[in-house]
Amino acid sequence: MLSGKTALITGGSRGIGAAIARKFASMGANIAVIYAGNQEAAQNVCAQCEGFGVKAAAYQCNVADFEEVKATVAAVRKDFGSIEILVNSAGITKDGLVPMMSEAAFDAVLSTNLKGTFNMIRHVSGLMLRAKAGCIINLASVSGLMGNAGQCNYAASKAGVVGLTKSVAKELAPKGIRCNAIAPGFIRTDMTASQADNPMLAMIPLGRMGEAEEVAEAAAYLAEANYVTGEVLRVDGGIAM
Repeated sequence: MLSGKTALITGGSRGIGAAIARKFASMGANIAVIYAGNQEAAQNVCAQCEGFGVKAAAYQCNVADFEEVKATVAAVRKDFGSIEILVNSAGITKDGLVPMMSEAAFDAVLSTNLKGTFNMIRHVSGLMLRAKAGCIINLASVSGLMGNAGQCNYAASKAGVVGLTKSVAKELAPKGIRCNAIAPGFIRTDMTASQADNPMLAMIPLGRMGEAEEVAEAAAYLAEANYVTGEVLRVDGGIAM
């Protein structure tokens, strides 16, 4: 169980991030919910977490902003005392075919999904190094493993998260810090609402979309799997096998 530990979860106000926040709270972890703009949704997730008898608080932060992340991590540390678990779930999509994709759409997705993950690891890892322990879980995607037409920016960002995960895992393992990734497939969230007619859905061997709670179960495993690091755990119904 995660009793007494603090989990910082980006993108924690909705979808997969919110499901992980609730799951970790049910396991006894205190929760710092990082959100981009929807304060009401973030506060609702905090209230749900507090229902498990843990402490929870929400912090607005643009994860793509290096200095803003630094200040947010400092605020979480001040309020909670420590950060034992980092979950990088914040992510955006700006889909489009390569010939029509704007530079701004490419840059925005890379800045949030990949640079945002780096920013959080960069500022939280110092706390973990001093504690000589820690767990980092990054949300990648099967799009980063197999590509997806119309999502070159998103797929590139998530492929980058995979490489970042493995490099961080190798670098920090001697210090007792584990870093793993989860690669969800088509999970039922607000972000995948536009994918309802994607022909790839018919290619899922298990024959259905996944639920955010099923990704949260994988995160719970990685949070406690003390001999697992550098792994990319697919939760995709078999589509990328």
